[in-house]
Amino acid sequence: MIHPSYVELMKVVNNEVEIGEEPVVNSRYSIVIAAAKRARQIIAGDEPMADKVICPKPLSMAVEEINEGKVKILPETLSEQE
Repeated sequence: MIHPSYVELMKVVNNEVEIGEEPVVNSRYSIVIAAAKRARQIIAGDEPMADKVICPKPLSMAVEEINEGKVKILPETLSEQE
């Protein structure tokens, strides 16, 4: 099994959502897209923000950053406006 799981990552991303509000992430697809975008940023030269780097691979670093809450995923409506 992969750790952290998609369910755990979704809980981390949606932990600041108030009851009754739409969650930021509704599917695994959103987590995968966010991790891939962040991994591309790391490959392009951005410094990893994770406190502990378990694996030197960019995608693993991106997943760890999401799990630690270092990366904020914006809803589509906000990211399209910027």
